[in-house]
Amino acid sequence: MSSQLATPTAAPSRQERRHAIAAAAQLAQAKVAAAPRGAAGERARRILLALLLPVTAMLAIELSVRGGLIPSNLLPAPTQILDTLRDLGAQGLLGHIAASTARVAAGFIAGALLAILLGATVGLSRRAEAILDPTFQALRAIPSLAWVPLLLLWLGIDEAPKIVLIAIGAFFPIYMGVASGIRGVDRKLIEVARLYRLSNVALTRRVLLPAALPAILTGLRNGLSLAWMFMVAAELIAASKGLGYLLSDGRETSRADIVLAAIFLLAILGKISDTLMAAIEKRSLAWRDSYA
Repeated sequence: MSSQLATPTAAPSRQERRHAIAAAAQLAQAKVAAAPRGAAGERARRILLALLLPVTAMLAIELSVRGGLIPSNLLPAPTQILDTLRDLGAQGLLGHIAASTARVAAGFIAGALLAILLGATVGLSRRAEAILDPTFQALRAIPSLAWVPLLLLWLGIDEAPKIVLIAIGAFFPIYMGVASGIRGVDRKLIEVARLYRLSNVALTRRVLLPAALPAILTGLRNGLSLAWMFMVAAELIAASKGLGYLLSDGRETSRADIVLAAIFLLAILGKISDTLMAAIEKRSLAWRDSYA
């Protein structure tokens, strides 16, 4: 019985191996060189797509106002709003921005610290959840403006009620993110940690916090957005400086350009703060192998 034997492939020569290594090195260098250009191109494309809608809307409004389709006293043209911002800049606009930003920062930090502490307590303890969570869920349903009269009665009209109101706005989404994030940790991870006899501190640091971190960071981003919203509510009631004060001043003087200028600045500041928080989230969760 005859059988066919496969002819062994000749081993590559030393010169062929050198050519192969050189080609692989060139390919790797090309990929490394193309990666920054590809990332920069993708970033530029995302920026252009993000600007598409607002730029189109502003062009449409500008043309509509100039063409007489929209009364300028009700909806000023974007160029008129830019002129208003220039005038406000000469009248101390930076002071208003600084006052609002400082209030948001103080209220957000206070609300976030309390929310993380209580959210972790509720997430880790069923008894604490039974005691605290129903009350927090009821308080969460109270509108922001409903707190204002009570805070004014308790704390007066200085900075304290504004910061407390902002802290209330930031507290609930962060609390929900922390509590739900910890409660949503996979039970199998806890069981594995117990098998390795991790202490409660090690279990929290090495298992619970990393697993709950996506929900916690999402709660922080939502809390920061609500902090800006509650800041406007606080400054609309009692303030002599801030973007909320500019909104109130524009309404009382029937200056739609001032109102829209303040809204534009709130949108810009909110976007900047959210972008910073998103960068922190991306860096903190770089270990995830997620769809994004």
